[in-house]
Amino acid sequence: MNQALRQYGIVTASYWGFTLTDGALRMLVVLYFHQLGYSPIAIASLFLFYELFGMITNLLGGWLAARAGLTTTLHIGQGLQILALAMLLVEPELLSVAYVMTAQAISGIAKDLNKMSAKSSIKLLLPGDQESRLYHWVAILTGSKNALKGVGYFLGAVLLATAGFRGALASLIGGLAIISAISLLLLDSGRGKTTFKPRFRHLCSKSSAINRLSAARFFLFGARDIWFVVALPVYLQSELGWSHASVGTLLGAWIIGYGAIQSLSPLLTGVGENRSWAAPQTRTLLRWSMPLCLIPPVLAVSLSSTHWDPAWIMVVGLLVFGAFFAVNSTIHSYLVVAHAQADGVSLDVGFYYMANAAGRLCGTLLSGLFYQSHGIEACLLASGIFLIGASGLSRTLHKQQQTALKTGREA
Repeated sequence: MNQALRQYGIVTASYWGFTLTDGALRMLVVLYFHQLGYSPIAIASLFLFYELFGMITNLLGGWLAARAGLTTTLHIGQGLQILALAMLLVEPELLSVAYVMTAQAISGIAKDLNKMSAKSSIKLLLPGDQESRLYHWVAILTGSKNALKGVGYFLGAVLLATAGFRGALASLIGGLAIISAISLLLLDSGRGKTTFKPRFRHLCSKSSAINRLSAARFFLFGARDIWFVVALPVYLQSELGWSHASVGTLLGAWIIGYGAIQSLSPLLTGVGENRSWAAPQTRTLLRWSMPLCLIPPVLAVSLSSTHWDPAWIMVVGLLVFGAFFAVNSTIHSYLVVAHAQADGVSLDVGFYYMANAAGRLCGTLLSGLFYQSHGIEACLLASGIFLIGASGLSRTLHKQQQTALKTGREA
Protein backbone atom coordinates (compact mmCIF):
# COMPACT_ATOMS: atom_id res chain seq x y z
CA MET A 1 0.00 0.00 0.00
CA ASN A 2 2.90 2.39 0.71
CA GLN A 3 4.17 1.97 -2.86
CA ALA A 4 0.66 2.50 -4.23
CA LEU A 5 0.26 5.63 -2.09
CA ARG A 6 3.62 6.98 -3.28
CA GLN A 7 2.70 6.44 -6.93
CA TYR A 8 -0.72 8.00 -6.31
CA GLY A 9 1.04 11.06 -4.88
CA ILE A 10 3.34 11.37 -7.89
CA VAL A 11 0.46 10.98 -10.38
CA THR A 12 -1.58 13.56 -8.47
CA ALA A 13 1.30 16.05 -8.27
CA SER A 14 1.98 15.69 -12.00
CA TYR A 15 -1.69 16.24 -12.74
CA TRP A 16 -1.68 19.31 -10.46
CA GLY A 17 1.19 20.90 -12.36
CA PHE A 18 -0.42 20.28 -15.71
CA THR A 19 -3.75 21.63 -14.49
CA LEU A 20 -2.21 24.93 -13.41
CA THR A 21 -0.94 25.56 -16.93
CA ASP A 22 -4.22 24.44 -18.50
CA GLY A 23 -6.36 26.80 -16.41
CA ALA A 24 -3.93 29.69 -16.91
CA LEU A 25 -3.84 29.15 -20.67
CA ARG A 26 -7.65 29.09 -20.88
CA MET A 27 -7.94 32.43 -19.07
CA LEU A 28 -5.07 33.95 -21.06
CA VAL A 29 -6.71 33.12 -24.37
CA VAL A 30 -10.21 34.32 -23.36
CA LEU A 31 -9.05 37.63 -21.86
CA TYR A 32 -6.28 38.42 -24.35
CA PHE A 33 -8.38 37.87 -27.45
CA HIS A 34 -11.35 39.70 -25.96
CA GLN A 35 -8.90 42.55 -25.36
CA LEU A 36 -7.95 42.39 -29.05
CA GLY A 37 -11.60 42.88 -29.99
CA TYR A 38 -12.66 39.33 -30.88
CA SER A 39 -16.42 38.64 -30.72
CA PRO A 40 -17.85 36.01 -28.33
CA ILE A 41 -18.37 33.59 -31.24
CA ALA A 42 -14.79 34.14 -32.45
CA ILE A 43 -13.45 33.49 -28.94
CA ALA A 44 -15.55 30.34 -28.67
CA SER A 45 -14.18 29.17 -32.03
CA LEU A 46 -10.64 29.35 -30.63
CA PHE A 47 -11.55 26.42 -28.38
CA LEU A 48 -13.29 24.42 -31.10
CA PHE A 49 -10.28 22.23 -31.86
CA TYR A 50 -9.36 22.06 -28.15
CA GLU A 51 -12.59 20.23 -27.39
CA LEU A 52 -12.85 18.39 -30.73
CA PHE A 53 -9.39 16.89 -30.45
CA GLY A 54 -10.07 16.18 -26.80
CA MET A 55 -12.91 13.93 -27.92
CA ILE A 56 -10.68 12.08 -30.36
CA THR A 57 -7.85 11.84 -27.82
CA ASN A 58 -9.99 10.28 -25.13
CA LEU A 59 -11.21 7.64 -27.54
CA LEU A 60 -7.82 6.84 -29.11
CA GLY A 61 -5.82 7.68 -25.97
CA GLY A 62 -7.49 4.88 -24.03
CA TRP A 63 -6.46 2.45 -26.78
CA LEU A 64 -2.90 3.84 -26.80
CA ALA A 65 -2.60 3.62 -23.01
CA ALA A 66 -3.82 0.04 -23.06
CA ARG A 67 -0.94 -0.81 -25.41
CA ALA A 68 1.84 1.52 -24.23
CA GLY A 69 0.95 2.13 -20.58
CA LEU A 70 -0.60 5.01 -18.67
CA THR A 71 2.74 6.52 -17.65
CA THR A 72 3.71 6.88 -21.31
CA THR A 73 0.50 8.71 -22.22
CA LEU A 74 0.89 10.97 -19.17
CA HIS A 75 4.34 12.06 -20.33
CA ILE A 76 3.23 12.51 -23.94
CA GLY A 77 0.49 14.84 -22.68
CA GLN A 78 2.97 16.95 -20.73
CA GLY A 79 5.25 17.28 -23.74
CA LEU A 80 2.39 18.31 -26.01
CA GLN A 81 1.26 20.99 -23.56
CA ILE A 82 4.74 22.51 -23.58
CA LEU A 83 4.59 22.53 -27.40
CA ALA A 84 1.16 24.20 -27.39
CA LEU A 85 2.35 26.94 -25.04
CA ALA A 86 5.50 27.50 -27.09
CA MET A 87 3.48 27.89 -30.30
CA LEU A 88 1.74 30.96 -28.87
CA LEU A 89 5.05 32.74 -28.19
CA VAL A 90 5.17 34.07 -31.76
CA GLU A 91 4.68 37.74 -32.61
CA PRO A 92 1.08 38.91 -31.96
CA GLU A 93 0.41 39.62 -35.64
CA LEU A 94 0.96 35.92 -36.40
CA LEU A 95 -1.74 34.81 -33.95
CA SER A 96 -4.48 34.22 -36.50
CA VAL A 97 -7.64 32.35 -35.52
CA ALA A 98 -6.51 29.25 -37.46
CA TYR A 99 -3.08 29.29 -35.81
CA VAL A 100 -4.46 29.66 -32.28
CA MET A 101 -7.02 26.93 -32.96
CA THR A 102 -4.16 24.61 -33.96
CA ALA A 103 -2.26 25.38 -30.75
CA GLN A 104 -5.44 24.79 -28.77
CA ALA A 105 -5.94 21.47 -30.56
CA ILE A 106 -2.54 20.31 -29.28
CA SER A 107 -3.40 21.57 -25.80
CA GLY A 108 -6.70 19.67 -25.93
CA ILE A 109 -4.89 16.46 -26.82
CA ALA A 110 -2.45 17.06 -23.98
CA LYS A 111 -5.13 17.79 -21.41
CA ASP A 112 -7.18 14.69 -22.12
CA LEU A 113 -4.17 12.39 -22.26
CA ASN A 114 -3.26 13.61 -18.77
CA LYS A 115 -6.79 13.34 -17.39
CA MET A 116 -7.38 9.86 -18.79
CA SER A 117 -3.96 8.64 -17.60
CA ALA A 118 -4.25 10.04 -14.08
CA LYS A 119 -7.81 8.83 -13.40
CA SER A 120 -7.25 5.41 -14.94
CA SER A 121 -4.12 4.92 -12.83
CA ILE A 122 -6.11 5.12 -9.59
CA LYS A 123 -8.14 2.03 -10.51
CA LEU A 124 -4.94 0.00 -10.79
CA LEU A 125 -3.40 1.20 -7.52
CA LEU A 126 -6.08 -0.35 -5.30
CA PRO A 127 -7.54 -3.86 -4.86
CA GLY A 128 -10.99 -4.32 -6.37
CA ASP A 129 -12.76 -4.61 -2.99
CA GLN A 130 -11.80 -1.16 -1.68
CA GLU A 131 -14.66 0.90 -3.13
CA SER A 132 -14.71 3.46 -0.31
CA ARG A 133 -10.98 4.13 -0.57
CA LEU A 134 -11.31 4.34 -4.36
CA TYR A 135 -14.07 6.95 -3.94
CA HIS A 136 -11.88 8.85 -1.49
CA TRP A 137 -8.88 8.88 -3.86
CA VAL A 138 -10.99 9.83 -6.89
CA ALA A 139 -12.58 12.68 -4.91
CA ILE A 140 -9.21 14.04 -3.79
CA LEU A 141 -7.70 13.85 -7.29
CA THR A 142 -10.74 15.40 -8.95
CA GLY A 143 -11.27 18.07 -6.32
CA SER A 144 -7.66 19.12 -6.01
CA LYS A 145 -7.32 19.23 -9.79
CA ASN A 146 -10.23 21.61 -10.13
CA ALA A 147 -9.09 23.75 -7.21
CA LEU A 148 -5.74 24.15 -8.92
CA LYS A 149 -7.45 24.88 -12.23
CA GLY A 150 -9.09 27.78 -10.41
CA VAL A 151 -5.67 28.89 -9.22
CA GLY A 152 -4.62 28.62 -12.86
CA TYR A 153 -7.45 30.96 -13.92
CA PHE A 154 -6.29 33.49 -11.36
CA LEU A 155 -2.65 32.93 -12.33
CA GLY A 156 -3.43 33.48 -16.01
CA ALA A 157 -5.22 36.77 -15.33
CA VAL A 158 -2.45 38.03 -13.03
CA LEU A 159 0.34 37.01 -15.42
CA LEU A 160 -1.45 38.73 -18.31
CA ALA A 161 -1.72 41.93 -16.28
CA THR A 162 1.88 41.85 -14.98
CA ALA A 163 4.04 39.99 -17.49
CA GLY A 164 2.02 40.30 -20.67
CA PHE A 165 0.82 37.50 -22.92
CA ARG A 166 4.25 36.21 -24.01
CA GLY A 167 5.84 36.59 -20.58
CA ALA A 168 3.00 34.58 -19.04
CA LEU A 169 3.47 31.78 -21.58
CA ALA A 170 7.22 31.61 -20.94
CA SER A 171 6.62 31.28 -17.19
CA LEU A 172 4.16 28.43 -17.70
CA ILE A 173 6.54 26.57 -20.03
CA GLY A 174 9.36 26.69 -17.47
CA GLY A 175 7.21 25.42 -14.62
CA LEU A 176 5.69 22.54 -16.59
CA ALA A 177 9.11 21.47 -17.91
CA ILE A 178 10.38 21.04 -14.34
CA ILE A 179 7.32 19.01 -13.30
CA SER A 180 7.59 16.80 -16.39
CA ALA A 181 11.24 16.01 -15.66
CA ILE A 182 10.45 15.00 -12.07
CA SER A 183 7.54 12.72 -13.03
CA LEU A 184 9.63 11.13 -15.77
CA LEU A 185 12.19 10.09 -13.15
CA LEU A 186 9.81 8.89 -10.43
CA LEU A 187 6.77 7.27 -12.05
CA ASP A 188 6.68 3.53 -12.70
CA SER A 189 6.55 2.71 -16.39
CA GLY A 190 4.20 0.21 -17.99
CA ARG A 191 1.18 0.65 -15.70
CA GLY A 192 -2.12 0.20 -17.52
CA LYS A 193 -0.99 -2.15 -20.27
CA THR A 194 -3.63 -4.76 -20.95
CA THR A 195 -3.03 -8.50 -20.94
CA PHE A 196 -4.53 -8.49 -24.45
CA LYS A 197 -3.82 -6.30 -27.46
CA PRO A 198 -6.93 -4.14 -27.87
CA ARG A 199 -8.21 -3.58 -31.38
CA PHE A 200 -10.01 -0.50 -32.68
CA ARG A 201 -13.35 -2.26 -32.24
CA HIS A 202 -12.69 -2.16 -28.46
CA LEU A 203 -12.77 1.66 -28.46
CA CYS A 204 -16.54 1.87 -27.93
CA SER A 205 -17.68 0.57 -24.57
CA LYS A 206 -19.88 -2.53 -24.51
CA SER A 207 -21.05 -1.72 -20.98
CA SER A 208 -24.57 -0.30 -20.77
CA ALA A 209 -23.70 1.44 -17.49
CA ILE A 210 -20.63 3.14 -19.02
CA ASN A 211 -22.69 4.21 -22.04
CA ARG A 212 -25.42 5.76 -19.89
CA LEU A 213 -22.89 7.48 -17.64
CA SER A 214 -21.12 8.81 -20.72
CA ALA A 215 -24.33 10.26 -22.15
CA ALA A 216 -25.18 11.86 -18.80
CA ARG A 217 -21.66 13.30 -18.63
CA PHE A 218 -22.14 14.88 -22.07
CA PHE A 219 -25.17 16.82 -20.89
CA LEU A 220 -23.69 17.64 -17.47
CA PHE A 221 -20.57 19.34 -18.79
CA GLY A 222 -22.35 20.82 -21.77
CA ALA A 223 -24.71 22.47 -19.28
CA ARG A 224 -21.85 24.03 -17.37
CA ASP A 225 -19.90 25.30 -20.37
CA ILE A 226 -22.94 26.79 -22.16
CA TRP A 227 -22.81 29.69 -19.74
CA PHE A 228 -19.47 29.42 -18.01
CA VAL A 229 -16.79 29.26 -20.72
CA VAL A 230 -17.43 32.28 -22.95
CA ALA A 231 -20.72 33.91 -21.92
CA LEU A 232 -19.90 34.52 -18.25
CA PRO A 233 -16.45 36.16 -18.54
CA VAL A 234 -17.57 38.28 -21.52
CA TYR A 235 -20.79 39.27 -19.68
CA LEU A 236 -18.83 40.31 -16.60
CA GLN A 237 -16.50 42.47 -18.69
CA SER A 238 -18.81 43.92 -21.33
CA GLU A 239 -22.07 44.27 -19.34
CA LEU A 240 -20.86 44.78 -15.77
CA GLY A 241 -17.57 46.50 -16.55
CA TRP A 242 -15.30 44.16 -14.57
CA SER A 243 -11.52 44.23 -15.12
CA HIS A 244 -9.37 41.29 -16.31
CA ALA A 245 -8.11 40.72 -12.78
CA SER A 246 -11.62 40.82 -11.28
CA VAL A 247 -12.97 38.28 -13.78
CA GLY A 248 -9.98 36.00 -13.29
CA THR A 249 -10.27 36.26 -9.51
CA LEU A 250 -13.98 35.39 -9.46
CA LEU A 251 -13.71 32.45 -11.84
CA GLY A 252 -10.54 31.26 -10.16
CA ALA A 253 -12.08 31.46 -6.68
CA TRP A 254 -15.18 29.65 -7.96
CA ILE A 255 -13.18 26.77 -9.37
CA ILE A 256 -11.05 26.57 -6.20
CA GLY A 257 -14.20 26.33 -4.09
CA TYR A 258 -15.71 23.88 -6.57
CA GLY A 259 -12.63 21.68 -6.25
CA ALA A 260 -12.70 21.88 -2.46
CA ILE A 261 -16.31 20.68 -2.42
CA GLN A 262 -15.40 17.84 -4.77
CA SER A 263 -12.74 16.70 -2.30
CA LEU A 264 -15.39 16.77 0.47
CA SER A 265 -17.99 14.93 -1.62
CA PRO A 266 -17.55 11.61 0.23
CA LEU A 267 -18.54 13.35 3.45
CA LEU A 268 -21.45 15.20 1.83
CA THR A 269 -22.94 12.16 0.11
CA GLY A 270 -23.15 10.03 3.25
CA VAL A 271 -21.19 8.15 5.87
CA GLY A 272 -21.13 4.39 5.94
CA GLU A 273 -20.45 1.88 8.69
CA ASN A 274 -17.78 2.72 11.27
CA ARG A 275 -17.95 6.38 10.17
CA SER A 276 -16.19 5.53 6.90
CA TRP A 277 -17.01 7.31 3.67
CA ALA A 278 -19.48 5.15 1.82
CA ALA A 279 -19.12 4.76 -1.92
CA PRO A 280 -22.06 6.34 -3.79
CA GLN A 281 -24.62 4.39 -5.75
CA THR A 282 -26.74 5.41 -8.76
CA ARG A 283 -29.50 6.61 -6.43
CA THR A 284 -26.97 9.03 -4.91
CA LEU A 285 -26.31 10.51 -8.34
CA LEU A 286 -30.04 10.84 -9.01
CA ARG A 287 -30.63 12.56 -5.66
CA TRP A 288 -27.95 15.18 -6.33
CA SER A 289 -28.70 15.75 -10.02
CA MET A 290 -32.34 16.79 -9.69
CA PRO A 291 -31.84 20.03 -7.66
CA LEU A 292 -29.08 21.12 -10.05
CA CYS A 293 -31.61 21.35 -12.92
CA LEU A 294 -33.40 24.26 -11.22
CA ILE A 295 -30.47 26.58 -10.60
CA PRO A 296 -29.70 28.02 -14.10
CA PRO A 297 -33.38 28.76 -14.93
CA VAL A 298 -33.81 30.51 -11.57
CA LEU A 299 -30.76 32.64 -12.35
CA ALA A 300 -32.12 33.50 -15.80
CA VAL A 301 -35.48 34.59 -14.37
CA SER A 302 -33.77 36.58 -11.61
CA LEU A 303 -31.60 38.48 -14.10
CA SER A 304 -34.49 39.35 -16.41
CA SER A 305 -37.34 40.09 -14.02
CA THR A 306 -35.95 41.65 -10.83
CA HIS A 307 -34.30 44.86 -9.75
CA TRP A 308 -31.56 43.10 -7.81
CA ASP A 309 -27.93 43.80 -8.58
CA PRO A 310 -26.99 41.43 -11.45
CA ALA A 311 -23.46 41.10 -10.07
CA TRP A 312 -24.78 39.70 -6.80
CA ILE A 313 -27.19 37.42 -8.64
CA MET A 314 -24.34 35.95 -10.68
CA VAL A 315 -21.97 35.57 -7.72
CA VAL A 316 -24.55 33.90 -5.46
CA GLY A 317 -25.81 31.77 -8.33
CA LEU A 318 -22.29 30.65 -9.17
CA LEU A 319 -21.72 29.54 -5.57
CA VAL A 320 -24.92 27.49 -5.35
CA PHE A 321 -24.48 26.00 -8.83
CA GLY A 322 -20.84 25.18 -8.10
CA ALA A 323 -21.66 23.29 -4.91
CA PHE A 324 -24.22 20.98 -6.53
CA PHE A 325 -22.25 20.61 -9.74
CA ALA A 326 -19.10 19.64 -7.82
CA VAL A 327 -20.83 16.78 -6.03
CA ASN A 328 -22.46 15.56 -9.24
CA SER A 329 -19.12 15.60 -11.07
CA THR A 330 -17.34 13.65 -8.33
CA ILE A 331 -20.04 10.97 -8.16
CA HIS A 332 -19.79 10.63 -11.95
CA SER A 333 -16.00 10.33 -11.81
CA TYR A 334 -16.19 7.61 -9.16
CA LEU A 335 -18.94 5.60 -10.85
CA VAL A 336 -17.12 5.38 -14.18
CA VAL A 337 -13.88 4.23 -12.52
CA ALA A 338 -15.81 1.74 -10.38
CA HIS A 339 -17.69 0.30 -13.37
CA ALA A 340 -14.66 0.17 -15.67
CA GLN A 341 -12.98 -3.18 -16.30
CA ALA A 342 -9.61 -3.39 -14.52
CA ASP A 343 -7.98 -5.03 -17.54
CA GLY A 344 -8.30 -2.23 -20.06
CA VAL A 345 -9.53 0.45 -17.65
CA SER A 346 -8.21 3.18 -19.96
CA LEU A 347 -10.59 2.03 -22.72
CA ASP A 348 -13.72 2.58 -20.61
CA VAL A 349 -12.41 5.75 -18.96
CA GLY A 350 -11.26 7.10 -22.33
CA PHE A 351 -14.69 6.50 -23.88
CA TYR A 352 -16.37 8.23 -20.94
CA TYR A 353 -14.15 11.31 -21.13
CA MET A 354 -14.67 11.39 -24.88
CA ALA A 355 -18.32 12.10 -24.05
CA ASN A 356 -17.15 14.68 -21.50
CA ALA A 357 -15.12 16.47 -24.19
CA ALA A 358 -18.05 16.30 -26.61
CA GLY A 359 -20.26 18.00 -24.03
CA ARG A 360 -17.65 20.69 -23.46
CA LEU A 361 -17.33 21.24 -27.21
CA CYS A 362 -21.07 21.59 -27.64
CA GLY A 363 -21.34 23.84 -24.59
CA THR A 364 -18.46 26.08 -25.70
CA LEU A 365 -19.93 26.65 -29.15
CA LEU A 366 -23.43 27.26 -27.81
CA SER A 367 -22.01 29.63 -25.19
CA GLY A 368 -20.68 32.00 -27.83
CA LEU A 369 -23.66 31.54 -30.16
CA PHE A 370 -26.44 32.01 -27.58
CA TYR A 371 -24.70 34.87 -25.80
CA GLN A 372 -24.10 36.84 -28.98
CA SER A 373 -27.64 36.29 -30.25
CA HIS A 374 -29.79 36.32 -27.08
CA GLY A 375 -27.62 37.17 -24.06
CA ILE A 376 -26.69 35.44 -20.82
CA GLU A 377 -30.31 34.50 -19.99
CA ALA A 378 -30.54 32.26 -23.07
CA CYS A 379 -27.32 30.51 -22.06
CA LEU A 380 -28.72 29.83 -18.59
CA LEU A 381 -32.01 28.45 -19.93
CA ALA A 382 -30.14 26.15 -22.32
CA SER A 383 -28.02 24.98 -19.40
CA GLY A 384 -31.16 24.00 -17.51
CA ILE A 385 -32.38 21.93 -20.47
CA PHE A 386 -29.06 20.09 -20.66
CA LEU A 387 -29.18 19.37 -16.93
CA ILE A 388 -32.65 17.86 -17.26
CA GLY A 389 -31.15 15.53 -19.90
CA ALA A 390 -28.33 14.53 -17.54
CA SER A 391 -30.73 13.87 -14.66
CA GLY A 392 -33.05 11.84 -16.91
CA LEU A 393 -30.17 9.60 -17.99
CA SER A 394 -29.14 9.16 -14.37
CA ARG A 395 -32.66 8.00 -13.66
CA THR A 396 -32.54 5.39 -16.44
CA LEU A 397 -29.19 4.12 -15.10
CA HIS A 398 -30.66 3.80 -11.61
CA LYS A 399 -33.71 1.93 -12.92
CA GLN A 400 -31.48 -0.40 -14.94
CA GLN A 401 -29.38 -1.27 -11.89
CA GLN A 402 -32.44 -1.74 -9.68
CA THR A 403 -33.86 -4.16 -12.25
CA ALA A 404 -30.57 -6.04 -12.42
CA LEU A 405 -30.43 -6.36 -8.62
CA LYS A 406 -34.04 -7.55 -8.46
CA THR A 407 -33.42 -10.12 -11.20
CA GLY A 408 -30.31 -11.35 -9.40
CA ARG A 409 -32.17 -11.82 -6.12
CA GLU A 410 -34.98 -13.70 -7.81
CA ALA A 411 -32.51 -15.97 -9.54
